[in-house]
Amino acid sequence: MDRRLTAILAADVVGYSRLMGEDEGGTLQRLKVCRRDLVDPAIDEFHGRIVKLMGDGALVEFASVVDAVQCAVAIQRKMANHDQGVSEADRILFRIGINLGDVIVEGDDIYGDGVNIAARLQGLAEPGGIRISGTAFDQVVHKADVGFLALGEQHLKDIADPVRVYRVLLDPSKAGKVIALSRRTGRRGIIVATLAMLLIATAAIIFAWPWPIAPQRPSIAVLPFGDISDDAAQDYFAEGLTNDLITDLSKISGLLVIARNSAFSFKDTSMNVRQVAEQLNVRYVLQGSVRRKGEAVRINVQLIDGDTGRNVWAERYDRDYTDIFALQDEVIERIVRALAVRLSEGERTQIARLPTRNLEAYDFYTRAEQKVYSIDYTSLGEALSLYEKAIKLDPEFADAHTGYARAIVDVLGFDYQALMLSAVARQRAYEAAGRGLELDPQSPRAYAVLGILQMLDGEIDEAIASVKKAVALDPNGAESELNLAIVLTYAGQNPEALAAMERVLQLDPKPRVQVYDYYGLVLYMNHRYEEAIGALQTVQPEEPSDLGLETLAMANARLGRVAEAHKAVEAILEKSPGQSLASLRVVYSHHRRQQDLDHRLDALRSATFPEWSHDFRGRAEDRLDAHSIRALAIHKTWIGHQHDGVRFFMELDANGDFAWRAHNNIIVGKFTLEDNFFCTRSSSTLLGYIQRAESRAAAFHEQPSTLQHVRHVRQVFREPRRSPTSSVRSF
Repeated sequence: MDRRLTAILAADVVGYSRLMGEDEGGTLQRLKVCRRDLVDPAIDEFHGRIVKLMGDGALVEFASVVDAVQCAVAIQRKMANHDQGVSEADRILFRIGINLGDVIVEGDDIYGDGVNIAARLQGLAEPGGIRISGTAFDQVVHKADVGFLALGEQHLKDIADPVRVYRVLLDPSKAGKVIALSRRTGRRGIIVATLAMLLIATAAIIFAWPWPIAPQRPSIAVLPFGDISDDAAQDYFAEGLTNDLITDLSKISGLLVIARNSAFSFKDTSMNVRQVAEQLNVRYVLQGSVRRKGEAVRINVQLIDGDTGRNVWAERYDRDYTDIFALQDEVIERIVRALAVRLSEGERTQIARLPTRNLEAYDFYTRAEQKVYSIDYTSLGEALSLYEKAIKLDPEFADAHTGYARAIVDVLGFDYQALMLSAVARQRAYEAAGRGLELDPQSPRAYAVLGILQMLDGEIDEAIASVKKAVALDPNGAESELNLAIVLTYAGQNPEALAAMERVLQLDPKPRVQVYDYYGLVLYMNHRYEEAIGALQTVQPEEPSDLGLETLAMANARLGRVAEAHKAVEAILEKSPGQSLASLRVVYSHHRRQQDLDHRLDALRSATFPEWSHDFRGRAEDRLDAHSIRALAIHKTWIGHQHDGVRFFMELDANGDFAWRAHNNIIVGKFTLEDNFFCTRSSSTLLGYIQRAESRAAAFHEQPSTLQHVRHVRQVFREPRRSPTSSVRSF
């Protein structure tokens, strides 16, 4: 039995059986022309060997995986311009899969897992597309004029181990890019029919195989319901109805439900349902419209098959506003019946739960939910106020309490101190999430909020338990999965965090920019630096986040791209001049493993990230001892300005208390002098810069405002060429 490593290309003709059934003679003639004019010349040009033709498929072997990919690309690009005079439904389209693997050789034939993987990849490819394995990608990534979309590890039929899968991006504008996105599973598998010819190389191409590649559960996207009311201000009601339907469907473990962010990216789009289904990779699409006039509500709903564009069912509901919850339950029940999904008793109970009996409170809650997704300062402030009004009207409205807690987490995350001081915000978030759980012990959002707060407090095990509970209660919750990925990253469970992120992108194919920031970080922590850069380049926000820029700096530094790494660092410092490794060491101190924190900071150091703030360079010979620090600092008022010009004051007394005040913030805490270190512990802090006029002394506060009871240790230095008591910098 002979073996060899080879590139295998497998391909099939999409819809071959249908095409043959409709026009056998014409289809065979067009396939013959395709092979003569396009396929065979490409195989010859790139030195491929046709192993066999299988009616509707072909297997081709190549000595070089680069040749295999270039051959596939040449065929698909030429096929895109072929059959232009034929309707889209009747066009001949190929799907191609390529693998680099070990094969068994018997005469002119080859078989084994190397061939089987290529065949499975071909089955995953979209019409006109190419999928390749990780082994093929590793050899071709910088050697072909195409881009790649990373789809993560996937379990292929009859293949023991998961396989890394990549989609080849044929668009010339994507050449050279590696975009890290997960595969959006969930669409109905296409039963591979038959094909006429195709390629295979040492990345062999195998055309159609007789097994269907079926999804585990039906997949659905709920598009934003259109508001056709005379009053444009009623748009929030249509959004609220859409949100509620997504939330209830997401509780059903037998469905795969696309997240709100991705669904709402198609709001006001002219794209047809089949195109939406293709982009979101779902089988079914729910869409509708809402008209509200006074207490009268009319809702039109359609459940559409994304493959055919045909209605599965359609209904019009004319109801009173007081029946809105019963109406939602009725729509959910129709969807469940239409898709033949079985509900557990727990799922039925959760879906049937009445959120509130106070419709005015529900109205405020719905308005808050519309605002909170904007994340900006003004919208978050309005959302908090609306949640508070809903809670005041119905103190037992669990969803309002958990929504309020979730909004406060964003206040903490974006450091909106003027909305709520971080220590106050943290306490209120805990209280609101806890109250939400008292009222609804099965609230996934409450558990997700608790998980993030526990992580920030360093309670990693408790945080993991909380976010896993959230995921269990909300099997389609992209946000719960995202929180799980974040917590697992700080717990040092990086492979598990990556798996969670890939589930996020399956559920939320068009997420907010912040999701890509976290995806990039998770890829970086898994040492997948090229893919981390690709994830961050998927979207190009006008103002990249510090986290995204940090990850770009780290990944480029690890790849030896010093110029690109330094460029990212410069962008961070332009936005936040006070940033330093000293401050980030504290900001990211909730990493459970020191090696993970070092993995970030060491790369940033290589990327020329400053060790200290504001270009300070501390020298060992300039460090002050505890006696000098005490003489300089205690019983004195420090008056100064931050780098952005905000004036503030700091005082320290002999009892070990300190206070810091600016126009919109007050910080209090304890300080100690230990082994010549100036140590503080506070409930919340803000980056600051102080300078005392008469002594020319300066200090920098670099504690994270999102942590409570954080201990910060500073070294204190005299400024070179000045007396020890006339100038000091502390870190």
